[in-house]
Amino acid sequence: MSARLVHTVPETLRHARADKALALAFPEHSRVAFQRAFDAGLVSLRGRAIERSATVRAGDQIDFAFPEVVPAALRPVKIRLKVLFEDRSLLAIDKPAGMVVHPGAGTREDTLVHALLAHCAGSLSGIGGVERPGIVHRLDRETSGVMIVAKTDAAHRELAAQFAARTVVKEYLALVSGVPRLMSGSIRKAIGRNTRQRHKMAVVEEEKGGRASWTDWTLVERFGDLAALVSCTLHTGRTHQIRVHMHHLGHPLLGDSAYGWKRNSHLPLEPARVMLHAARLCVVHPVTGKPLDLKAPQPADFKAQIRALKAL
Repeated sequence: MSARLVHTVPETLRHARADKALALAFPEHSRVAFQRAFDAGLVSLRGRAIERSATVRAGDQIDFAFPEVVPAALRPVKIRLKVLFEDRSLLAIDKPAGMVVHPGAGTREDTLVHALLAHCAGSLSGIGGVERPGIVHRLDRETSGVMIVAKTDAAHRELAAQFAARTVVKEYLALVSGVPRLMSGSIRKAIGRNTRQRHKMAVVEEEKGGRASWTDWTLVERFGDLAALVSCTLHTGRTHQIRVHMHHLGHPLLGDSAYGWKRNSHLPLEPARVMLHAARLCVVHPVTGKPLDLKAPQPADFKAQIRALKAL
């Protein structure tokens, strides 16, 4: 168990869930880390262990500690990474579609974490624990594109603060079914767990547990009435945000059967994955303070899909 800490709920937070209050105060720690602390009974208020859903108020003193993370049986595995930028503080890569970011149930020794352990040879931030060394943010398995990894704890904390403050520029390219009626738009619909299928997300009212979510989109190119290339800018970072928002708009991503896409015999090339690519990520370098504009070119399968659509 780590050393116990005490957090006084600030006056600006009149009342909130205990887990949300701690997550706001300590953005450098993951939600999973706090969940483990609550589940282990290590979060207390006035001398009594509390649940993550307990309500805390301004002035309350929350006493907490993190349980020891049992080291995962991970070993470095030499897997080729496409490096976009690297220095002593951080590493930026172009993650291929199909690569899982961190180990979990059912994964093998082919995750990004395994590759990072080999590539960085021990120089990774330990804030995420042995299961997620250096991981500041994540991309879904089927999503390709820019990912940034922290090599030092100081870089991890600074980058995590930028993500929490929503100052990071996050631009994606998506191939969607059909063509939006407008040339651009903004979707501000809260997102929460799908109550019927817990592994999925859905548009959920904030009063019912949804979290504020904001996606701007622009039509880049249309392919008849069959599909379109759309650029999406994320102002929040909810799980499956673009997939949920575009489905809500009536234009699910090609290949995304979990969120409304259905096979179409008119498609010249059936997508082998969800057609989503993290094209650009812009942060402030945690040491130099200079803007770091990271871009990943469209991967081969994305280009092939566009070529096929253009040939119609």
